[in-house]
Amino acid sequence: MMAPARVLVVDDSATMRGLISAVLNSDPEVSVVGQAGDAMEARAAIKELNPDVVTLDIEMPNMNGLEFLEKIMKLRPMPVIMVSSLTHRGAEASIAALEIGAFDCIGKPAPGDVRPFHELIDKVKAAARSGYRYQTMRAAAPQPVQAANANVAAANYRVGRKVVAIGSSTGGVEALIEVLKGFPVNCPPTVITQHMPSTFTKSFAERLNRICAPQVQEATDGARLEIGRIYLAPGGERHTVVANPHAPVCRLLDKPPVNGHRPSVDVLFDSVAELAGRNAVGVILTGMGRDGAAGLLKMRHAGARTLGQNEKTCVVYGMPRVAFELGGVETQLPLNAIGEEVLKLTAARKEGSE
Repeated sequence: MMAPARVLVVDDSATMRGLISAVLNSDPEVSVVGQAGDAMEARAAIKELNPDVVTLDIEMPNMNGLEFLEKIMKLRPMPVIMVSSLTHRGAEASIAALEIGAFDCIGKPAPGDVRPFHELIDKVKAAARSGYRYQTMRAAAPQPVQAANANVAAANYRVGRKVVAIGSSTGGVEALIEVLKGFPVNCPPTVITQHMPSTFTKSFAERLNRICAPQVQEATDGARLEIGRIYLAPGGERHTVVANPHAPVCRLLDKPPVNGHRPSVDVLFDSVAELAGRNAVGVILTGMGRDGAAGLLKMRHAGARTLGQNEKTCVVYGMPRVAFELGGVETQLPLNAIGEEVLKLTAARKEGSE
């Protein structure tokens, strides 16, 4: 039996520290070893306690969570889970934190409602398990993208009749940026399901739109799939699928969660398998659990080309591992090779070809 994951809880609110600690300590595989009310206390506690995981409030006095996170990632890379308010400002900060290197983010619950914090237990345990590999990855990580490369050369790329579907979860913000930053302005229509709270996906789509050459938007019901556009599934409320083979569009469906998620990667991949068959490319990136594994296998059986992120470059090798073991992954690649491979698989070989 593995030792409990040792957690330091950092929040300027004593009430919130107590709430987070109580939820985490309810699981025998997690142990809160300390609490801190600001960055200075947290710095001393990290040195003294050497925790496996830190939960970190974004809004703190003196030095905010983002500034402290940057220092952690430069001086002592370790898994950090950000705790953010579910507001537009909180969402923007959370996306920035994930780019800096936070393991994951979770929204603060409404007063009296601790249910959103129960998923924190699984995130903490996954973060603790990622430990050494995560530290190694962060030490070698490139600097976050600061601006879009407006001069992406598209002259040598012409998309065939292809649709790209991508699924990701924990670690997905950095992974998606790495994959999409090389897409040209005339990229294939691309639909993405990334597990994140509903208030976060709009901010993430806006961030991607600023740093990518194609147009990136939150998917809306009835949005036509067009060359040069990337559609990010809105979080929380509905599933995103593709439909209508004669004039493909996004559809948002009011259906129960699948694999514990809404939107679900499996639901997206299933729809792409049915809509596009061999005229599709499926990609599964870093993430906890198994969402997307069965759907990717369905895509492959329908004739689609399928890619999975390899273990070495995953923050959490969960979803890609299950997909690979099921046989859904045709080719495993390191993260920095996936975007280029997608473009190879979707490029038209000659005039009139797919």
